[in-house]
Amino acid sequence: MKNGATGFAPYVEGVEEEGSRGYGTSTGSQGADAAMELFRNADEPHGPADPEKERALVWKIDKMILPHLAVCYCFFYIDKTTLSYAALFGIQEDLHLRGTHYNWLSSLFYFGFLFWAFPTNLLMQRLPVGKYLGVNIFLWGFLLMWQAACKNFVSLAFLRVLSGAAEACADPAFMLITSMWYTRHQQPIRIGLWYAANGLGIAGGGLLGYGIGHIKGALASWKYEFLIIGALCSLWGVIMFMFLPDSPVSARFLTEEERRMAVERFRDDQTGIENKTLKPYQIREAFCDAKVYLFFLLGIASNVPNGGISNFGTLIIKGFEFSTLVTTLLQIPYGIFISLSILACVFVNDRLPPNSRCYMVVAFVIPNIAGAFGLMCIPQKHHVWRLICYYLTGPYNAAFVLILSLQIGNVAGHTKKVVTNATLFLGYCVGNIAGPFFYKTDQGPTYILGISSMIFCHLAEVIIILVLRFLLSSENKRRDKLQEGSERDLDATAFGDLTDKENVNFRYIY
Repeated sequence: MKNGATGFAPYVEGVEEEGSRGYGTSTGSQGADAAMELFRNADEPHGPADPEKERALVWKIDKMILPHLAVCYCFFYIDKTTLSYAALFGIQEDLHLRGTHYNWLSSLFYFGFLFWAFPTNLLMQRLPVGKYLGVNIFLWGFLLMWQAACKNFVSLAFLRVLSGAAEACADPAFMLITSMWYTRHQQPIRIGLWYAANGLGIAGGGLLGYGIGHIKGALASWKYEFLIIGALCSLWGVIMFMFLPDSPVSARFLTEEERRMAVERFRDDQTGIENKTLKPYQIREAFCDAKVYLFFLLGIASNVPNGGISNFGTLIIKGFEFSTLVTTLLQIPYGIFISLSILACVFVNDRLPPNSRCYMVVAFVIPNIAGAFGLMCIPQKHHVWRLICYYLTGPYNAAFVLILSLQIGNVAGHTKKVVTNATLFLGYCVGNIAGPFFYKTDQGPTYILGISSMIFCHLAEVIIILVLRFLLSSENKRRDKLQEGSERDLDATAFGDLTDKENVNFRYIY
Protein backbone atom coordinates (compact mmCIF):
# COMPACT_ATOMS: atom_id res chain seq x y z
CA MET A 1 0.00 0.00 0.00
CA LYS A 2 1.26 3.50 -0.75
CA ASN A 3 1.75 5.74 2.20
CA GLY A 4 0.06 9.11 2.56
CA ALA A 5 2.89 11.07 1.06
CA THR A 6 2.55 9.39 -2.30
CA GLY A 7 -1.02 8.38 -2.83
CA PHE A 8 -4.34 7.00 -1.62
CA ALA A 9 -5.57 3.51 -0.84
CA PRO A 10 -9.25 2.61 -1.03
CA TYR A 11 -8.60 -0.61 0.92
CA VAL A 12 -6.35 -1.19 3.90
CA GLU A 13 -3.95 -4.09 4.23
CA GLY A 14 -4.72 -6.46 7.06
CA VAL A 15 -8.50 -6.01 7.02
CA GLU A 16 -9.24 -9.73 6.71
CA GLU A 17 -6.95 -10.64 9.60
CA GLU A 18 -8.59 -8.29 12.08
CA GLY A 19 -12.00 -9.92 12.20
CA SER A 20 -15.36 -9.88 10.55
CA ARG A 21 -15.93 -6.16 11.00
CA GLY A 22 -12.79 -5.21 9.10
CA TYR A 23 -10.98 -3.17 11.70
CA GLY A 24 -7.69 -3.08 9.86
CA THR A 25 -4.68 -0.86 9.84
CA SER A 26 -1.85 -0.21 7.52
CA THR A 27 0.71 -1.10 10.17
CA GLY A 28 -0.84 -3.94 12.13
CA SER A 29 -2.59 -3.85 15.50
CA GLN A 30 0.23 -2.00 17.25
CA GLY A 31 -0.04 0.83 14.75
CA ALA A 32 -3.81 1.12 15.15
CA ASP A 33 -5.68 3.80 17.02
CA ALA A 34 -6.13 3.40 20.80
CA ALA A 35 -9.85 2.99 20.14
CA MET A 36 -9.14 -0.52 18.79
CA GLU A 37 -8.69 -1.73 22.37
CA LEU A 38 -12.44 -1.31 22.88
CA PHE A 39 -13.35 -3.43 19.85
CA ARG A 40 -11.39 -6.65 20.18
CA ASN A 41 -14.43 -8.93 20.34
CA ALA A 42 -15.90 -9.38 16.86
CA ASP A 43 -19.24 -10.50 18.36
CA GLU A 44 -19.86 -7.19 20.14
CA PRO A 45 -22.55 -5.07 18.49
CA HIS A 46 -21.50 -1.89 16.80
CA GLY A 47 -23.22 0.72 14.71
CA PRO A 48 -25.40 3.78 15.32
CA ALA A 49 -26.16 4.36 19.01
CA ASP A 50 -29.57 5.20 20.37
CA PRO A 51 -29.95 9.00 19.84
CA GLU A 52 -31.19 9.56 23.39
CA LYS A 53 -28.27 7.63 24.87
CA GLU A 54 -25.84 9.51 22.66
CA ARG A 55 -27.23 12.91 23.69
CA ALA A 56 -26.96 11.90 27.35
CA LEU A 57 -23.38 10.75 26.76
CA VAL A 58 -22.37 14.01 25.05
CA TRP A 59 -23.89 16.00 27.89
CA LYS A 60 -21.95 13.89 30.41
CA ILE A 61 -18.74 14.54 28.45
CA ASP A 62 -19.53 18.25 28.21
CA LYS A 63 -19.93 18.53 31.99
CA MET A 64 -16.53 16.91 32.54
CA ILE A 65 -14.37 18.32 29.73
CA LEU A 66 -15.63 21.84 28.95
CA PRO A 67 -15.41 23.37 32.47
CA HIS A 68 -11.81 22.18 32.82
CA LEU A 69 -10.78 23.65 29.46
CA ALA A 70 -12.78 26.87 29.85
CA VAL A 71 -11.40 27.78 33.28
CA CYS A 72 -7.92 26.83 32.12
CA TYR A 73 -8.23 29.02 29.02
CA CYS A 74 -9.47 31.91 31.13
CA PHE A 75 -6.32 31.68 33.27
CA PHE A 76 -4.26 31.20 30.12
CA TYR A 77 -5.31 34.59 28.80
CA ILE A 78 -5.14 36.37 32.16
CA ASP A 79 -1.61 35.01 32.54
CA LYS A 80 -0.55 36.32 29.12
CA THR A 81 -1.95 39.82 29.75
CA THR A 82 -0.54 40.17 33.27
CA LEU A 83 2.46 42.04 31.84
CA SER A 84 0.09 44.51 30.18
CA TYR A 85 -1.52 45.33 33.54
CA ALA A 86 1.88 45.41 35.24
CA ALA A 87 2.80 48.14 32.75
CA LEU A 88 -0.13 50.20 34.01
CA PHE A 89 1.00 49.69 37.61
CA GLY A 90 4.56 50.94 37.10
CA ILE A 91 6.73 47.93 36.28
CA GLN A 92 8.52 49.90 33.55
CA GLU A 93 9.65 52.52 36.04
CA ASP A 94 10.49 50.10 38.87
CA LEU A 95 12.58 47.78 36.66
CA HIS A 96 14.04 50.68 34.64
CA LEU A 97 12.72 49.36 31.32
CA ARG A 98 13.91 51.56 28.47
CA GLY A 99 13.47 51.73 24.70
CA THR A 100 12.27 48.40 23.32
CA HIS A 101 12.61 46.49 26.63
CA TYR A 102 8.84 46.22 27.04
CA ASN A 103 8.41 45.06 23.42
CA TRP A 104 11.04 42.39 24.02
CA LEU A 105 9.37 41.21 27.22
CA SER A 106 6.14 40.81 25.26
CA SER A 107 7.88 38.81 22.53
CA LEU A 108 10.31 36.74 24.62
CA PHE A 109 7.37 34.83 26.06
CA TYR A 110 6.71 33.52 22.55
CA PHE A 111 10.37 32.71 21.94
CA GLY A 112 10.04 30.21 24.78
CA PHE A 113 6.77 29.01 23.28
CA LEU A 114 8.45 28.68 19.87
CA PHE A 115 11.47 26.79 21.20
CA TRP A 116 9.34 24.22 23.05
CA ALA A 117 6.44 23.92 20.57
CA PHE A 118 7.58 20.74 18.78
CA PRO A 119 9.04 18.94 21.83
CA THR A 120 5.92 19.58 23.91
CA ASN A 121 3.65 18.28 21.13
CA LEU A 122 5.72 15.11 20.80
CA LEU A 123 5.65 14.65 24.58
CA MET A 124 1.86 14.97 24.50
CA GLN A 125 1.71 12.03 22.10
CA ARG A 126 3.77 9.86 24.45
CA LEU A 127 2.36 10.99 27.83
CA PRO A 128 -1.17 11.15 29.32
CA VAL A 129 -2.37 14.47 27.96
CA GLY A 130 -4.50 15.45 30.99
CA LYS A 131 -1.68 14.86 33.47
CA TYR A 132 0.89 16.58 31.23
CA LEU A 133 -1.36 19.62 30.86
CA GLY A 134 -1.93 19.83 34.63
CA VAL A 135 1.81 19.82 35.37
CA ASN A 136 2.43 22.58 32.84
CA ILE A 137 -0.40 24.74 34.19
CA PHE A 138 1.09 24.44 37.67
CA LEU A 139 4.44 25.61 36.22
CA TRP A 140 2.74 28.62 34.54
CA GLY A 141 1.60 29.88 37.91
CA PHE A 142 4.85 29.06 39.70
CA LEU A 143 6.91 30.99 37.13
CA LEU A 144 4.44 33.87 37.16
CA MET A 145 4.78 34.24 40.94
CA TRP A 146 8.58 34.28 40.59
CA GLN A 147 8.28 37.27 38.23
CA ALA A 148 7.21 39.36 41.22
CA ALA A 149 10.75 38.94 42.59
CA CYS A 150 12.48 40.33 39.49
CA LYS A 151 14.77 43.32 39.95
CA ASN A 152 15.71 44.11 36.35
CA PHE A 153 15.02 43.43 32.69
CA VAL A 154 17.35 40.41 32.42
CA SER A 155 15.76 38.40 35.24
CA LEU A 156 12.24 39.14 34.01
CA ALA A 157 13.21 38.28 30.43
CA PHE A 158 14.58 34.89 31.55
CA LEU A 159 11.37 34.02 33.40
CA ARG A 160 9.23 35.19 30.46
CA VAL A 161 11.04 32.70 28.19
CA LEU A 162 10.46 29.86 30.67
CA SER A 163 6.80 30.86 31.05
CA GLY A 164 6.34 30.71 27.29
CA ALA A 165 7.84 27.20 27.20
CA ALA A 166 5.49 26.06 29.97
CA GLU A 167 2.46 27.41 28.09
CA ALA A 168 3.49 25.94 24.73
CA CYS A 169 1.34 22.87 25.37
CA ALA A 170 -1.88 24.77 26.12
CA ASP A 171 -3.64 25.38 22.81
CA PRO A 172 -2.32 22.20 21.13
CA ALA A 173 -3.43 20.15 24.15
CA PHE A 174 -6.89 21.73 24.11
CA MET A 175 -7.20 20.92 20.42
CA LEU A 176 -6.07 17.32 20.88
CA ILE A 177 -8.50 16.89 23.75
CA THR A 178 -11.34 18.37 21.71
CA SER A 179 -10.55 16.11 18.75
CA MET A 180 -10.50 13.05 21.06
CA TRP A 181 -13.86 13.77 22.67
CA TYR A 182 -15.96 15.46 19.97
CA THR A 183 -16.88 14.71 16.36
CA ARG A 184 -15.99 17.12 13.58
CA HIS A 185 -19.55 18.45 13.58
CA GLN A 186 -19.45 19.07 17.34
CA GLN A 187 -15.96 20.58 17.45
CA PRO A 188 -16.65 24.23 16.41
CA ILE A 189 -19.20 24.81 19.18
CA ARG A 190 -17.04 23.10 21.80
CA ILE A 191 -13.92 25.01 20.74
CA GLY A 192 -16.04 28.15 20.81
CA LEU A 193 -17.26 27.40 24.33
CA TRP A 194 -13.78 26.98 25.81
CA TYR A 195 -12.23 29.68 23.63
CA ALA A 196 -14.95 32.13 24.71
CA ALA A 197 -13.23 32.01 28.10
CA ASN A 198 -10.55 34.07 26.32
CA GLY A 199 -12.95 37.00 26.50
CA LEU A 200 -13.84 36.17 30.09
CA GLY A 201 -10.09 36.16 30.79
CA ILE A 202 -9.83 39.69 29.39
CA ALA A 203 -12.84 40.81 31.42
CA GLY A 204 -11.67 38.94 34.52
CA GLY A 205 -8.17 40.34 34.08
CA GLY A 206 -9.63 43.84 33.99
CA LEU A 207 -11.67 43.19 37.14
CA LEU A 208 -8.69 41.62 38.93
CA GLY A 209 -6.51 44.51 37.79
CA TYR A 210 -8.99 47.00 39.21
CA GLY A 211 -9.11 45.17 42.53
CA ILE A 212 -5.35 44.68 42.72
CA GLY A 213 -4.85 48.36 41.92
CA HIS A 214 -6.64 49.20 45.18
CA ILE A 215 -4.33 47.05 47.33
CA LYS A 216 -2.24 49.33 49.51
CA GLY A 217 0.41 46.96 50.82
CA ALA A 218 4.15 46.79 51.27
CA LEU A 219 4.69 45.66 47.67
CA ALA A 220 4.19 47.49 44.40
CA SER A 221 0.80 46.81 42.75
CA TRP A 222 2.37 45.01 39.81
CA LYS A 223 3.96 42.48 42.19
CA TYR A 224 0.54 41.61 43.64
CA GLU A 225 -0.67 41.12 40.06
CA PHE A 226 1.95 38.42 39.48
CA LEU A 227 1.57 36.78 42.90
CA ILE A 228 -2.23 36.53 43.02
CA ILE A 229 -2.77 35.39 39.42
CA GLY A 230 0.20 33.00 39.62
CA ALA A 231 -1.16 31.35 42.77
CA LEU A 232 -4.61 30.87 41.18
CA CYS A 233 -3.03 29.32 38.06
CA SER A 234 -0.98 26.85 40.10
CA LEU A 235 -4.03 25.79 42.11
CA TRP A 236 -5.96 25.13 38.90
CA GLY A 237 -3.06 23.06 37.56
CA VAL A 238 -3.37 20.72 40.55
CA ILE A 239 -7.12 20.37 39.91
CA MET A 240 -6.52 19.61 36.21
CA PHE A 241 -3.90 16.97 37.07
CA MET A 242 -6.27 15.21 39.44
CA PHE A 243 -9.55 15.30 37.55
CA LEU A 244 -9.12 15.82 33.77
CA PRO A 245 -9.36 12.41 31.99
CA ASP A 246 -6.67 11.56 29.45
CA SER A 247 -8.76 9.82 26.78
CA PRO A 248 -12.25 8.39 26.10
CA VAL A 249 -10.62 4.95 25.95
CA SER A 250 -9.49 5.12 29.60
CA ALA A 251 -11.94 7.63 31.12
CA ARG A 252 -12.98 6.45 34.57
CA PHE A 253 -16.09 8.66 34.67
CA LEU A 254 -17.58 6.63 31.78
CA THR A 255 -18.81 3.05 31.90
CA GLU A 256 -17.30 0.55 29.45
CA GLU A 257 -20.43 0.78 27.29
CA GLU A 258 -20.21 4.58 27.31
CA ARG A 259 -16.52 4.45 26.34
CA ARG A 260 -17.38 2.28 23.32
CA MET A 261 -20.21 4.60 22.39
CA ALA A 262 -17.95 7.64 22.77
CA VAL A 263 -15.45 6.09 20.34
CA GLU A 264 -18.07 4.72 17.93
CA ARG A 265 -19.17 8.29 17.14
CA PHE A 266 -15.89 8.84 15.27
CA ARG A 267 -16.44 6.13 12.65
CA ASP A 268 -17.86 8.51 10.03
CA ASP A 269 -15.21 11.15 10.78
CA GLN A 270 -12.37 8.70 9.98
CA THR A 271 -10.06 10.66 12.30
CA GLY A 272 -9.47 8.15 15.11
CA ILE A 273 -8.94 8.97 18.80
CA GLU A 274 -5.34 8.59 19.93
CA ASN A 275 -2.15 6.68 19.16
CA LYS A 276 0.99 6.58 21.33
CA THR A 277 3.26 5.31 18.52
CA LEU A 278 5.31 8.00 16.79
CA LYS A 279 5.13 7.32 13.04
CA PRO A 280 7.91 8.96 10.98
CA TYR A 281 6.02 8.57 7.69
CA GLN A 282 3.20 10.73 9.11
CA ILE A 283 5.73 13.42 10.02
CA ARG A 284 7.06 13.34 6.44
CA GLU A 285 3.55 13.49 5.06
CA ALA A 286 2.69 16.51 7.19
CA PHE A 287 5.61 18.47 5.76
CA CYS A 288 4.60 17.47 2.20
CA ASP A 289 1.02 18.66 2.69
CA ALA A 290 0.19 22.13 1.33
CA LYS A 291 -2.61 22.76 3.82
CA VAL A 292 -0.16 22.43 6.74
CA TYR A 293 1.73 25.46 5.40
CA LEU A 294 -1.53 27.35 4.89
CA PHE A 295 -2.38 26.74 8.56
CA PHE A 296 1.11 28.01 9.46
CA LEU A 297 0.46 31.22 7.50
CA LEU A 298 -2.99 31.56 9.10
CA GLY A 299 -1.30 31.23 12.49
CA ILE A 300 0.96 34.17 11.63
CA ALA A 301 -1.71 36.36 10.02
CA SER A 302 -4.17 35.83 12.89
CA ASN A 303 -1.68 36.52 15.65
CA VAL A 304 0.37 39.51 14.57
CA PRO A 305 -2.73 41.56 15.55
CA ASN A 306 -3.12 39.48 18.73
CA GLY A 307 0.49 40.02 19.77
CA GLY A 308 0.04 43.77 19.51
CA ILE A 309 -3.42 44.17 21.03
CA SER A 310 -2.89 41.79 23.96
CA ASN A 311 0.21 43.71 25.08
CA PHE A 312 -0.62 47.27 24.01
CA GLY A 313 -4.43 47.28 24.31
CA THR A 314 -4.39 48.82 27.79
CA LEU A 315 -1.91 51.48 26.62
CA ILE A 316 -4.11 52.27 23.60
CA ILE A 317 -7.13 52.76 25.89
CA LYS A 318 -5.12 54.84 28.35
CA GLY A 319 -4.24 57.04 25.38
CA PHE A 320 -7.93 57.96 25.19
CA GLU A 321 -7.17 59.99 28.37
CA PHE A 322 -8.80 57.62 30.85
CA SER A 323 -7.26 57.05 34.27
CA THR A 324 -5.26 53.89 35.03
CA LEU A 325 -8.05 52.22 37.03
CA VAL A 326 -10.77 53.19 34.52
CA THR A 327 -8.56 51.73 31.78
CA THR A 328 -8.58 48.35 33.57
CA LEU A 329 -12.39 48.47 33.83
CA LEU A 330 -12.81 49.33 30.14
CA GLN A 331 -11.22 45.98 29.27
CA ILE A 332 -14.27 44.23 30.78
CA PRO A 333 -16.78 45.13 27.99
CA TYR A 334 -14.06 44.33 25.44
CA GLY A 335 -13.69 40.84 26.89
CA ILE A 336 -17.46 40.29 27.05
CA PHE A 337 -17.80 41.42 23.42
CA ILE A 338 -15.13 38.92 22.38
CA SER A 339 -16.92 36.09 24.21
CA LEU A 340 -20.27 36.99 22.63
CA SER A 341 -18.63 37.21 19.18
CA ILE A 342 -17.15 33.72 19.57
CA LEU A 343 -20.44 32.21 20.72
CA ALA A 344 -22.39 33.95 17.95
CA CYS A 345 -19.89 32.72 15.37
CA VAL A 346 -19.96 29.03 16.35
CA PHE A 347 -23.72 28.83 16.90
CA VAL A 348 -24.53 30.58 13.61
CA ASN A 349 -22.02 28.33 11.82
CA ASP A 350 -23.74 25.28 13.34
CA ARG A 351 -27.02 26.31 11.70
CA LEU A 352 -25.60 27.10 8.27
CA PRO A 353 -25.31 24.57 5.43
CA PRO A 354 -22.28 22.23 5.67
CA ASN A 355 -18.90 23.63 4.64
CA SER A 356 -19.59 27.26 5.53
CA ARG A 357 -16.70 27.65 7.97
CA CYS A 358 -14.27 29.50 5.69
CA TYR A 359 -16.94 32.04 4.77
CA MET A 360 -17.68 32.56 8.48
CA VAL A 361 -13.99 33.24 9.10
CA VAL A 362 -14.14 36.01 6.50
CA ALA A 363 -17.35 37.42 8.01
CA PHE A 364 -15.80 37.71 11.48
CA VAL A 365 -12.56 39.27 10.23
CA ILE A 366 -14.43 42.17 8.56
CA PRO A 367 -15.28 43.99 11.88
CA ASN A 368 -11.58 43.93 12.81
CA ILE A 369 -10.59 45.53 9.54
CA ALA A 370 -13.29 48.18 10.02
CA GLY A 371 -12.20 48.84 13.62
CA ALA A 372 -8.54 49.13 12.62
CA PHE A 373 -9.36 51.62 9.87
CA GLY A 374 -11.37 53.60 12.45
CA LEU A 375 -8.43 53.72 14.87
CA MET A 376 -6.23 54.93 12.02
CA CYS A 377 -8.58 57.60 10.65
CA ILE A 378 -10.73 58.95 13.51
CA PRO A 379 -9.08 61.94 15.24
CA GLN A 380 -7.66 61.40 18.73
CA LYS A 381 -10.12 63.85 20.29
CA HIS A 382 -13.11 61.56 19.57
CA HIS A 383 -12.42 59.23 22.50
CA VAL A 384 -15.74 57.37 22.51
CA TRP A 385 -15.69 56.58 18.79
CA ARG A 386 -12.09 55.42 19.00
CA LEU A 387 -12.99 53.22 21.97
CA ILE A 388 -15.81 51.63 19.91
CA CYS A 389 -13.34 50.99 17.08
CA TYR A 390 -10.96 49.39 19.58
CA TYR A 391 -13.75 47.05 20.70
CA LEU A 392 -14.37 46.12 17.04
CA THR A 393 -10.87 44.64 16.90
CA GLY A 394 -12.07 41.75 19.11
CA PRO A 395 -14.01 39.39 16.77
CA TYR A 396 -10.81 38.05 15.17
CA ASN A 397 -10.88 35.64 18.09
CA ALA A 398 -14.10 34.14 16.71
CA ALA A 399 -12.48 33.71 13.29
CA PHE A 400 -9.49 31.98 14.90
CA VAL A 401 -11.82 29.51 16.64
CA LEU A 402 -13.09 28.32 13.26
CA ILE A 403 -9.52 28.17 11.94
CA LEU A 404 -8.69 25.83 14.84
CA SER A 405 -11.75 23.70 14.04
CA LEU A 406 -10.67 23.54 10.39
CA GLN A 407 -7.22 22.39 11.41
CA ILE A 408 -8.24 19.57 13.75
CA GLY A 409 -11.12 18.53 11.49
CA ASN A 410 -9.02 18.20 8.35
CA VAL A 411 -6.07 16.18 9.62
CA ALA A 412 -6.13 12.44 10.42
CA GLY A 413 -3.38 10.19 11.77
CA HIS A 414 -2.39 11.00 15.35
CA THR A 415 1.28 11.77 14.65
CA LYS A 416 0.26 13.97 11.74
CA LYS A 417 -2.24 15.78 13.99
CA VAL A 418 0.50 16.47 16.52
CA VAL A 419 2.89 17.82 13.88
CA THR A 420 0.18 19.96 12.26
CA ASN A 421 -0.83 21.35 15.66
CA ALA A 422 2.79 22.25 16.34
CA THR A 423 3.18 23.88 12.91
CA LEU A 424 0.07 26.04 13.32
CA PHE A 425 1.30 27.17 16.72
CA LEU A 426 4.75 27.91 15.34
CA GLY A 427 2.89 30.41 13.15
CA TYR A 428 1.02 31.54 16.27
CA CYS A 429 4.38 32.19 17.97
CA VAL A 430 5.88 34.01 15.00
CA GLY A 431 2.83 36.28 14.83
CA ASN A 432 2.85 37.03 18.54
CA ILE A 433 6.61 37.64 18.52
CA ALA A 434 6.39 40.05 15.59
CA GLY A 435 3.19 41.84 16.66
CA PRO A 436 4.52 43.99 19.54
CA PHE A 437 7.39 45.35 17.43
CA PHE A 438 4.96 47.14 15.13
CA TYR A 439 3.90 49.25 18.12
CA LYS A 440 6.65 51.86 18.32
CA THR A 441 6.97 53.69 21.63
CA ASP A 442 7.34 57.06 19.90
CA GLN A 443 4.05 56.47 18.03
CA GLY A 444 1.93 55.97 21.16
CA PRO A 445 -0.91 56.21 21.87
CA THR A 446 -2.09 56.03 18.23
CA TYR A 447 0.46 53.40 17.11
CA ILE A 448 -0.09 53.96 13.38
CA LEU A 449 2.35 51.24 12.28
CA GLY A 450 0.78 48.72 14.67
CA ILE A 451 -2.74 49.43 13.43
CA SER A 452 -1.52 49.21 9.81
CA SER A 453 -0.03 45.77 10.52
CA MET A 454 -3.41 44.67 11.83
CA ILE A 455 -5.17 45.71 8.60
CA PHE A 456 -2.56 44.04 6.38
CA CYS A 457 -2.63 40.76 8.32
CA HIS A 458 -6.41 40.48 8.38
CA LEU A 459 -6.58 41.08 4.62
CA ALA A 460 -3.93 38.37 4.14
CA GLU A 461 -5.98 36.07 6.39
CA VAL A 462 -9.00 36.47 4.09
CA ILE A 463 -6.94 35.51 1.02
CA ILE A 464 -5.32 32.49 2.71
CA ILE A 465 -8.62 31.09 4.02
CA LEU A 466 -10.23 31.32 0.59
CA VAL A 467 -7.26 29.52 -1.00
CA LEU A 468 -7.57 26.79 1.66
CA ARG A 469 -11.28 26.42 0.91
CA PHE A 470 -10.60 26.00 -2.80
CA LEU A 471 -7.96 23.31 -2.20
CA LEU A 472 -10.11 21.28 0.22
CA SER A 473 -13.20 21.52 -1.96
CA SER A 474 -11.26 20.42 -5.05
CA GLU A 475 -9.81 17.39 -3.23
CA ASN A 476 -13.26 16.29 -2.04
CA LYS A 477 -14.58 16.44 -5.60
CA ARG A 478 -11.61 14.39 -6.79
CA ARG A 479 -12.26 11.71 -4.17
CA ASP A 480 -15.97 11.63 -4.90
CA LYS A 481 -15.18 11.02 -8.55
CA LEU A 482 -12.63 8.34 -7.65
CA GLN A 483 -15.21 6.41 -5.59
CA GLU A 484 -18.13 7.07 -7.88
CA GLY A 485 -20.31 3.97 -8.19
CA SER A 486 -18.64 2.09 -5.29
CA GLU A 487 -19.67 1.80 -1.65
CA ARG A 488 -17.40 3.39 0.94
CA ASP A 489 -16.30 0.83 3.57
CA LEU A 490 -15.95 3.10 6.62
CA ASP A 491 -15.36 0.20 9.01
CA ALA A 492 -12.16 -0.79 7.23
CA THR A 493 -10.50 2.58 7.77
CA ALA A 494 -12.19 4.17 10.81
CA PHE A 495 -9.66 3.29 13.53
CA GLY A 496 -6.52 2.34 11.62
CA ASP A 497 -4.72 5.59 12.52
CA LEU A 498 -4.58 6.41 8.81
CA THR A 499 -3.79 9.90 7.65
CA ASP A 500 -6.23 12.00 5.67
CA LYS A 501 -4.02 11.55 2.61
CA GLU A 502 -3.86 7.75 2.66
CA ASN A 503 -7.52 7.23 3.65
CA VAL A 504 -9.64 7.66 0.53
CA ASN A 505 -12.79 7.54 2.69
CA PHE A 506 -11.77 10.78 4.42
CA ARG A 507 -13.64 13.93 3.38
CA TYR A 508 -12.44 17.45 4.18
CA ILE A 509 -14.57 20.14 5.79
CA TYR A 510 -14.35 23.78 4.78
